[in-house]
Amino acid sequence: MMKDSKRESEAINGAAESWRAFPARQQPDWPDQDELRAVTGRLAAAPPLVFAAECDLLRRRMAAVARGEAILLQGGDCAETFERATADGIRGKLQTLLQMAVVLTHATALPVVKVGRMAGQYAKPRLPSYRGDAVNGPEFTERARTPDPRRLREMYEASARTLNLVRALTTGGFADLRQVHAWNAGFVAASGAGERYEQLADEIGRSLAFMRACGVDTRELATAEFFVGHEGLLLDYEAALTRTEPGGGRAYATSGHMLWIGERTRDLDGAHVEYFSRVANPIAVKLGPTTTPDTVLSLLDRLDPDREPGRLTFVVRAGADRVRDLLPTLVEKVNAEGALVAWVSDPMHGNTTTAPSGHKTRRFDTVVDEVRGFVEAHQELGTHPGGIHVELTGDDVTECVGGGNAVLEEDLPHRYETACDPRLNRTQSLDLAFLLAEGYRAQPARSASSMISNGGSSAR
Repeated sequence: MMKDSKRESEAINGAAESWRAFPARQQPDWPDQDELRAVTGRLAAAPPLVFAAECDLLRRRMAAVARGEAILLQGGDCAETFERATADGIRGKLQTLLQMAVVLTHATALPVVKVGRMAGQYAKPRLPSYRGDAVNGPEFTERARTPDPRRLREMYEASARTLNLVRALTTGGFADLRQVHAWNAGFVAASGAGERYEQLADEIGRSLAFMRACGVDTRELATAEFFVGHEGLLLDYEAALTRTEPGGGRAYATSGHMLWIGERTRDLDGAHVEYFSRVANPIAVKLGPTTTPDTVLSLLDRLDPDREPGRLTFVVRAGADRVRDLLPTLVEKVNAEGALVAWVSDPMHGNTTTAPSGHKTRRFDTVVDEVRGFVEAHQELGTHPGGIHVELTGDDVTECVGGGNAVLEEDLPHRYETACDPRLNRTQSLDLAFLLAEGYRAQPARSASSMISNGGSSAR
């Protein structure tokens, strides 16, 4: 027992503290270090937001994505704010993701792993002054813009409220498949591109009718697995919420089920890679257009040395003009290592432009083009396009241009509400799901035996 306790203590101390010996990029300059220590001390004693068993379950689900047996759908706000962490806002994002998941499940005949970009996405890199509600306020005053460690506690509390509501909704009937299909049918009827989607929506309706005719109790489909994740940017916060599995000695980041390292903080000799290498969660890394194969292989060695399916996801944010050239080289290099990672498309971050009005925006057609290029590249390689990671909201915002009910550039000021980057609104998100479903349907069928005979590469 003494040895077990010592091993667990070493595991948590290694995960929570070893990163401090490495350069940590994009961290706030907290002016009150005593207050920071007080806040993180209280967080270290607080209950975990998520649990080891939940993280292990998601890791198994992500292993299925890596093997080509499931698809990841991840989405939510670019940056959550305390003010908008409301029941209506959370419900709207969850509803949109559930609707997208049903479309993708039917089109691919594969389970869809649903991960909300929620309950922790309160900090952002890059911004010179406002760095997210977890750090400071958006108001243009010196007091608001001064990093305040007490906001970390507020981040924890807002995340806990979000998780409580998500858990209640996904187990309390909100995710009922019949209801989700009714939402989708309403979307198709109202969408400017609805005729294109009618066939798929009708197929889903007939499938549900067939199940009822066969005596299947669809009430059993009234719940849904749903996980949450965020960029693990603020290492003081993540370290404070690191916990060890009782009796197992493995350390977990309990701020979210699946955390990722951003494009700006994935330095091989940096603090973020060091911290992530020490926790047992399923993790992801963002890869931008300048990513080299050597960098990817080095990340693989640092973060997934045992080559365990479900451990590591690579989220490619190359841009629509680069994805077809960049992705095949990266996938082939990883496949040659015999690693089973999940490959996921982030079609948002590489396609940001500025409208004449000065608003940052993204063109829906360009977002779709990057997703299409991502799927096509995998088709040519015989590998598995593992899913998408998108910034979206359930609200009718006007932040991205285009879509079935087209948002025009002159519409952008009407409801431009993001705290950082532009998000797809509900209609654009569902448009994307239907179009992605068409892309997956166009893939040639691949048997498990063909994946194995190809050295396992098709399972990626």
